Amino acid sequence: MSLPAKVSSSVRIHETQAWADLVEHKKEIECTHLRDLLQDEDRCASMLLSMPAANPYQPGESQSASERIANTDGSIPQSSTILDYSHQCMTKQTMDKLVKLAEAGGLSEKIESMFQGKRINGTEGRAVLHPALRAPKEEVIEMDGTNVVPEVHAVLDKIRDFSERVRSGKWVGVTGLPLKDVVAIGIGGSFLGPLFVHTALATATADAGEGTPAAAAFGRQLRFLSNVDPVDVAATLEGLRAETTLVVVISKTFTTAETMLNARTLRTWLVKQLGEGTKGNSTVAKHMIAVSTAHKLVSEFGIDPANTFGFWDWVGGRYSVTSAVGVMPLALQYGFHHVENFLKGAWSVDAHFRSAPLATNLPVVLGLISLWNVSFLGHAARAILPYQQALAKLPAHIQQVSMESNGKGVDMEGRPLAMAAGEIDFGEAGTNGQHSFYQLIHQGRVVPCDFIAAVATQNEVRLLGEKVSNHDELMCNFFAQPDALATGKTPEELRAEGVGEALVPHKTFPGNRPSLSLLLPAVDPFVVGQLLALYEHRVAVQGFLWGVNSFDQWGVELGKVLAGGVRDRLRAARTNGRLDTAGLNPSTRRLIQHYLAQQPQDTDTPTEETLPSTFTHNPSKRQRQR
Repeated sequence: MSLPAKVSSSVRIHETQAWADLVEHKKEIECTHLRDLLQDEDRCASMLLSMPAANPYQPGESQSASERIANTDGSIPQSSTILDYSHQCMTKQTMDKLVKLAEAGGLSEKIESMFQGKRINGTEGRAVLHPALRAPKEEVIEMDGTNVVPEVHAVLDKIRDFSERVRSGKWVGVTGLPLKDVVAIGIGGSFLGPLFVHTALATATADAGEGTPAAAAFGRQLRFLSNVDPVDVAATLEGLRAETTLVVVISKTFTTAETMLNARTLRTWLVKQLGEGTKGNSTVAKHMIAVSTAHKLVSEFGIDPANTFGFWDWVGGRYSVTSAVGVMPLALQYGFHHVENFLKGAWSVDAHFRSAPLATNLPVVLGLISLWNVSFLGHAARAILPYQQALAKLPAHIQQVSMESNGKGVDMEGRPLAMAAGEIDFGEAGTNGQHSFYQLIHQGRVVPCDFIAAVATQNEVRLLGEKVSNHDELMCNFFAQPDALATGKTPEELRAEGVGEALVPHKTFPGNRPSLSLLLPAVDPFVVGQLLALYEHRVAVQGFLWGVNSFDQWGVELGKVLAGGVRDRLRAARTNGRLDTAGLNPSTRRLIQHYLAQQPQDTDTPTEETLPSTFTHNPSKRQRQR
């Protein structure tokens, strides 16, 4: 059987026969309804995939459920992460055709190019090797002929050593007290990814043969500072003691405007509270470390270069949580061994993604589903709905991973895209969303949904007299919502229930609204790593097939450049009382003039630094600022 022709530089994915076949197939799908499709036992069984959630992937281990299920009763093996996409508006033929599209688009070759360290980020001339960040020591992943894995493990060993010294009390602050409170300063990928993992691990179940991450974190605090808004600074440091605080400044170049302003603010706070210290025991050197590649700027800032933990230009910000960006603060909070299990979970999916057949490759299937919904069915948005409070920060992180990666208007060669691409991602944890935006997804716009839950609860609550436990109640909703979206409720059913005719249109649910379910065995560090990598690679699959560069982010640059110009204008207006309005449009000019007019004018250079009242603990000053 001949393989589909690969997409060359002159042939675009939408010009292939495989794409045309899907366009035609869409007409068949439009004549179906999930209410009927879900009655097909064989179809539903073919749309159930699973992979182990306990040990690193071995080649050939992830198969379709019909191939993998070994239990005589047809049940799924325990400790598996399960993907059920039977609630998608597709048939078995749809996925077959999508796999052919992936083959025509050279998806397997593009995945391999990523793992081989080729410079697939063409606009920046960089490789994309975040899987190397969690690769085992014995793995070989090369870039320009050099195995990068030893470099990765050198940094990991350094993080292990430093975090264990801090946690054991061997590394102390200038006053001699142990450092039990950590503030991680970063923005974008240096914040959202680590925050997601921190929130997940805070209540995670125990690793095999080990205690819980929460037990390892007892008596410690990890907080994140990202927003340059001084209110965020005040909230982050509320109740912290400088004597026990360690600040981690996360900036690859050590020039990110918001991060460095926050870093200078916290440096000022530390020095005001503790003094400068001595030459061999300075406050900044003892209480601040860096995750950066800019050793010279780190040293000039006052941080000991020996306490700088590096990463590489082949690590994109939104893919950096498994680098020192996330590993350093998480290891300080939970201990390196728990973070190591998190990395192992991510690697298990990396290896699966690289080796598993396309039709049973979980990230590939997830990516193909999204491509089908966006480019063929015309659904622009996706809701990520974790029915697990520990995963509450997942939607925000994937929002960045997905929208910053694939929110593009041109392909790799700079040509305008000929199809809809990219997704608008949003979400909320558990039943909270049901009382927020589910009205729209049930009876308004069609929004494909990702439902995510875990078999094991992280905190068992069971009350006498209740029908089910609290976790069972949560899971009842997890199981019911996909069915409600898919099957809906017809006018005939409503009339049979005696609903008045005037209310029938209002209570009708059209159904046929697609969703998928990810059922995890538990939320432990290993599974959290798996979940992260599943979404990272899902986004890459979409980008590879749409033909966009999922690893640059030029769209964030223009606003930052214009903000720099406004900064210069405000500085001048504050010091000489005159706003330079040249080049400003009338709308922006009026807003800036109004802003300046409502605030006191500083015509002289300030002689005293001002910190939020929370820092000074001065009630009289707080009263004056109200």
